[in-house]
Amino acid sequence: MRRSPLLWISSLAVYAFLYIPLLVVVIFSFNDSKLNAEWVGFTFDWYRVLVNDQMMIAAAVNSLIIATVAALLATVLGTMAGIAMHRYRPRFLPFMTLTPLAMPEILLGVSLLIFFITVFGEEALSLLTVIIAHTTFCIGFVAIIVRARLTGMDESIFEAARDLGATPWQSFRLITLPLIMPAVIAGALMSFTLSIDDFVITFFTAGAGVPTLPLTIYTMIKIAVTPEVNALSSLMMLLTLALIVIASRIAPGFIENQRHHGEEYET
Repeated sequence: MRRSPLLWISSLAVYAFLYIPLLVVVIFSFNDSKLNAEWVGFTFDWYRVLVNDQMMIAAAVNSLIIATVAALLATVLGTMAGIAMHRYRPRFLPFMTLTPLAMPEILLGVSLLIFFITVFGEEALSLLTVIIAHTTFCIGFVAIIVRARLTGMDESIFEAARDLGATPWQSFRLITLPLIMPAVIAGALMSFTLSIDDFVITFFTAGAGVPTLPLTIYTMIKIAVTPEVNALSSLMMLLTLALIVIASRIAPGFIENQRHHGEEYET
């Protein structure tokens, strides 16, 4: 079937709108100028400045720790919530899990700030409170993705596993988990991405002694946007792309491995 030229043009326009700004950020990270207004020349100096910037490195380490731990916790809890909502349909679990998604970030950030200060005191704001806050709003994303994956599955697969004598744990490990693994990985990646670049909730729950990348960048751009910020953004994009490639490699192998174990179990 011949596609309309208008469809190609509109598709290219959408992709250009999405990716050209990212390309500009990467290009200007090599700009040999403190001002980002125009191109002066090519240099790697801003990456050297970034590597030697102790404040930025500390913020990056904090952001990676927060994003990794929050993504792991949200993936485990969100997967459990998604399975529970699909199979058992509890009355209040969807409300409790999905409410943080519908709540404005500033309202969620203020609510968590009041909770932490009221319960633990003003000095309680730390790396731990940021991890708790990020896990709270990431759980819902994982739960939605896992639940959507389970909704499209044939329930007879799980009934057949029970008929063959599989225990609930064996059914989950050999049948359910391999089938929902793409959704679990997608939820983990989304949680990591949302956590590492979150600003509003982090601003209210981090405290003064916990710099993160979004907070540090915000502090820098109040003065001027230097190519160092572009260099940092380029490295973050590279990290995200690397995670996507790794996930696309791991998921098929994991599913095939679990399927092989399932066939051995049936035999």
